[in-house]
Amino acid sequence: MSEAADATPWVPESRDLGDLESAAHECRGCELWQPATQVVFSTGDRSARVMLVGEQPGDREDEQGEPFVGPAGRVLDEALAEAGIDRSAAYLTNAVKHFRFEQRGKRRIHQKPDVRHVTACHPWLDAELAAVAPAVVVAMGATAARAVLGRTVKVGELRGHVLEEPDRPVVVTTHPSAVLRLRGRDGYDEAFAGLVADLRLAAPYA
Repeated sequence: MSEAADATPWVPESRDLGDLESAAHECRGCELWQPATQVVFSTGDRSARVMLVGEQPGDREDEQGEPFVGPAGRVLDEALAEAGIDRSAAYLTNAVKHFRFEQRGKRRIHQKPDVRHVTACHPWLDAELAAVAPAVVVAMGATAARAVLGRTVKVGELRGHVLEEPDRPVVVTTHPSAVLRLRGRDGYDEAFAGLVADLRLAAPYA
């Protein structure tokens, strides 16, 4: 089978999230489905007013089939709580639904998805946005921001305020994994506080 340009052939017309998630398990829109354990679709409130979009699943997420359940997810949980956003009332997903990694011995090392992977997976994100119809989207990291905004962006230039996009407001912030990498080092407290401040911009929409 030749590679599809994107996931469009596998995305059903239904905007029921259960139908979408079931169909995503069969997606062959790019090659990432082959080494991954499973598709990682979404979690959270399916009528949420706040949608959080990350980059892709990590190792733990790939094993458990749910986004943001690993160490970066715990950082996000702490930041959401401090920002006044109930995680259970938010919808969490990723721009790319399969874990991209490099195998090194027994370890699977995260690899950033290519633009072609973000493009291939974009029909799923579009379908999720249509199904959930959030009041605000929080794009966490440059890959997520590109997927949500449809253009290359620099997180540092866009964070700190709400972007009034045509479809809905968007808040751009750093990915929790970038904050996690600073834990135990100088700069962690500042990075965590920055994430919380950005999330607080979305809190009024919840």
